[in-house]
Amino acid sequence: MFNAQNRIRQLMVERGWTIYRLAQESGLSQTTISNIFKRNNQPSLPTVNAICDACGITLAQFFTENDTANSPNTKSELDDSVAALKEDQREALAAFIKTIV
Repeated sequence: MFNAQNRIRQLMVERGWTIYRLAQESGLSQTTISNIFKRNNQPSLPTVNAICDACGITLAQFFTENDTANSPNTKSELDDSVAALKEDQREALAAFIKTIV
């Protein structure tokens, strides 16, 4: 069964965010976010949507468990790695990707 509190906590840990930081990024109050954890409140859809916007993910990604492959950190790391490659290495990587996609 999907646990929204665990997913929110996972997103916070991935980003190194505190409750305060999530509140700042999402535009939600600290109380709203704290109550999700302290009072075991289930977040409303508008609350989840605000958290998703802050984290740069879609609602579908939020409700997909273990969806770290599409997290901004992973994409950023991949972009940085590709940018560090020489042109011939990028071409070889592109050719390889075409064989597995």
